[in-house]
Amino acid sequence: MGAHRRPRQRATGGGRARTAATITLAGAATAAGLGGGTGHADPQPTAAQVRAKVDKLYQEAEVATEKYNGVKEKADAAERRLEELRDEAARKEDRLNSAREALGSVAAAQYRSGGLDPALQLALSSDPDRYLDGAAFAERAGSRQTAAVGRVRKELREIERLRGAARVEVSSLTSRRAELKRHRETVTGKLEAARRLLSRLTAEERAEVGDRASRSAPGPRESLSASAQAPNSRAAAAVAYAYQKLGSPYVWGATGPNAFDCSGLTQAAYRAAGVSLPRTTYAQIDAGRRVPRSELRPGDLVFFYSGISHVGIYVGKGQMIHAPNPSAPVRVAPVDEMPFAGATRVV
Repeated sequence: MGAHRRPRQRATGGGRARTAATITLAGAATAAGLGGGTGHADPQPTAAQVRAKVDKLYQEAEVATEKYNGVKEKADAAERRLEELRDEAARKEDRLNSAREALGSVAAAQYRSGGLDPALQLALSSDPDRYLDGAAFAERAGSRQTAAVGRVRKELREIERLRGAARVEVSSLTSRRAELKRHRETVTGKLEAARRLLSRLTAEERAEVGDRASRSAPGPRESLSASAQAPNSRAAAAVAYAYQKLGSPYVWGATGPNAFDCSGLTQAAYRAAGVSLPRTTYAQIDAGRRVPRSELRPGDLVFFYSGISHVGIYVGKGQMIHAPNPSAPVRVAPVDEMPFAGATRVV
């Protein structure tokens, strides 16, 4: 009897479990259905929230852009060094081949002479005086041969050193390229996320995201005034270049002449003035003399955010020219538009 009761208890328990599971699932389905019907989904963000998120994405993308620029500068330098090493190794291999050919000629001549003992050659010679003159020449030739062997050995050692240095540069370049790929993916990911957010806005709201600068375009008078107030002619030339590039598109990684990112614009402006600047914001801030905000003059570089991830060229009256982000071209904007981090007078 006990054997028959146990299965019934298991069946009863299983039925209760199935009943409880059925109720639970039904309740979950009902809750899900009610949730869908009563709008428990995340609320649609407001235009202001979208703009704030887009600004944050652009700023994060710019941090990654500057890292990309810095790594690219190092990768380009490694590539140049590698080419120089390869060129130098090729030249030394040419010299090595010439030295080897010369040694080969000497060895062949010795083989043809039969390598007779000098005393025997003297005894057999029909003209001992002439032979003695030849022996002295051969001794000198032997010294030159020894020197030639030394040169070959030196070239071989130098070529091996160059090959070792080239292997180091190849390894460095491979690492830099992998790092570039990571930063590129970060930048493009941030910009794509910003693009998707902006697509939720109306055309008018999207225009507001990129229209936070002075609405009136500066004319020639403003450009001349800013250049005249610059501390020297090179700073004035950089300011003039920046005014000429107003309206140029922002393209991350670009240094002109038709598109720029923020540090690409400042580098191009001073390059036009005959001054070489580093590629990145965090290097440009140390490229001159720091100046307090109260002493800013046209041509000074102004930097923003705690990570020094953005830069513009000061043009006077609290204004700068900068390449902001993909939503807006190179433009005049207030220095107060972003968190100020410092300023540098390049020349």
